[in-house]
Amino acid sequence: MFKCLSLIRIIVAAAMVLFAATAYSAELSAATVTTAPFGETPNPLDIRMLESSGAVIGQVRIANNNVFDLDNPEEDKALYRFANRAHIKTRPAVIHQQLLFVPGDRLSAQALEESERLIRGNRYIQSASVRPVSVNNGVVDVEVATSDVWTLMPKLAVSRSGGTNKTAFGVKDTNLFGTGIELEVAFKSDVDRDSSSIKYVDRHLGNSWYTLAAYVADNSDGQTQYLQLEQPFYSLDSRTSHGISVMSNDEVESFYDRGDRVSEYRHQEKNSRLFVGWSDGLQNRYTRRYVVGLAFEQHDFSAFDDSTLAAGPVPANRKFFYPYVGFELLEDEFEKATNHEQIGRVEDRFLGTRVAASLGFASSAAGSDRDALIFNTSAQTGFGNSKGSSLLLAADLGARFEGSGVENLLLDTSARYFKRQSDKRLLYVSLNASYGQSLDLDQHLQLGGDSGLRGYPLRYQSGDKRALLTVEQRYFTDWYPWRLFRVGGAVFFDVGRVWGDSPVQRSNSELLRDVGFGLRIGNDRSGLGRMTHIDIAMPLDGDAQIEDLQFLVSTKKSF
Repeated sequence: MFKCLSLIRIIVAAAMVLFAATAYSAELSAATVTTAPFGETPNPLDIRMLESSGAVIGQVRIANNNVFDLDNPEEDKALYRFANRAHIKTRPAVIHQQLLFVPGDRLSAQALEESERLIRGNRYIQSASVRPVSVNNGVVDVEVATSDVWTLMPKLAVSRSGGTNKTAFGVKDTNLFGTGIELEVAFKSDVDRDSSSIKYVDRHLGNSWYTLAAYVADNSDGQTQYLQLEQPFYSLDSRTSHGISVMSNDEVESFYDRGDRVSEYRHQEKNSRLFVGWSDGLQNRYTRRYVVGLAFEQHDFSAFDDSTLAAGPVPANRKFFYPYVGFELLEDEFEKATNHEQIGRVEDRFLGTRVAASLGFASSAAGSDRDALIFNTSAQTGFGNSKGSSLLLAADLGARFEGSGVENLLLDTSARYFKRQSDKRLLYVSLNASYGQSLDLDQHLQLGGDSGLRGYPLRYQSGDKRALLTVEQRYFTDWYPWRLFRVGGAVFFDVGRVWGDSPVQRSNSELLRDVGFGLRIGNDRSGLGRMTHIDIAMPLDGDAQIEDLQFLVSTKKSF
């Protein structure tokens, strides 16, 4: 406990220093950043015409609005006025730092659109728009209008899925002092472990694009530490990226069968990565990125001596130290939509093509426990649009090539189909399939109430092949209780199974189905950025011991 308190003091002190630095940078930016009321929006054709005429950017006006709009009679209430007074608004310099243009640049519609997406992607921002508001002799003034959410939250959560409960409490702020810094102190308890943790994330360290992230957890079965310092490819036109990360984790993991824990083992993991990347930027709507780096990963497994369960299999140790090279191709193809994965909020949907791959060579002469080629690749693409129907396809493939052949090969594929039926109704169908070969024992696939098969206990089946089909009729409403919550609902059908080699060596021959319905509650005034799911599911197959109705409460990022 003393160590936790000391670490809290260190983090708060660091946050205060960064707060002062941000305030100083805001003063330096005052010459080009001003606040202004909302202006009228030119139509998109006007923006393109201004761009083709060679217009340049003049003044950049930041209109950062509070949580509630007191000009709206429905929000001009005592409670909302108090919330606005108690809330520290996002500092204009924090918003300005995320813009991909400065006064004097040639006007670029792409830079304005991507800046808007970047700002809207922050969990402390409810809405954002970046638009030209006036033009004079080829000089265009741009307004950046944002609305905040409430970010200082007591963390008190109770969820249930797969027949087990999860609780969490603590305090979290995703926009500390209006600087965009995230700080969380929490206690969590679930079926695996109890955990006391501290999390700190600054995605714009010292008013830059560097991310500093730290996480420390004292768990009932071990400890976790993570530290990252990285400058990512923060935009499609970014030219460089580099970073370093280190992680250490010690925990007890379990094998499950039909929702019951059947054996346990201890897993001690160390992982670190150092990389540098470069790119020629956005050219003809595509970005090509290249990365070289060094990676280290070590996994040590042992029997858990304090286990009350029968002894079971223990995964084999593995240790790799290797250089690697990587490549990524990314298309600039996004669209704005509503009522797909969120309720009543603007969603930035990627409908383009992305391909990424990396290849590393681990050598026993360099400290690895074997020679191996380590290969990973992923791809995704989209078709259609949000006004009619859209299809999103994705695939990930990873494997090791060792002297004995292919090891830990895993292919994950997914297809997600959206059919717009009306402004308030959407049909959603998803198909996920995974194929594994010679998987490491700790990497075997599981399926149950915590992984999409909502009518069954958690981790109900395990193996090295998996398929899951979900059909969901989604409903979106205009109901907005207390100007805080967005409400929707869903009727769903899930069908899937896991089969093949399993650590528990039990047959998974049966296909599992369930039906159900649920409520969706989104809070677009909160920085937690989550949607509450309340579902009732009925299993149609499986053991007779399964309850006839499964009640699930969980928080997720989307519908």
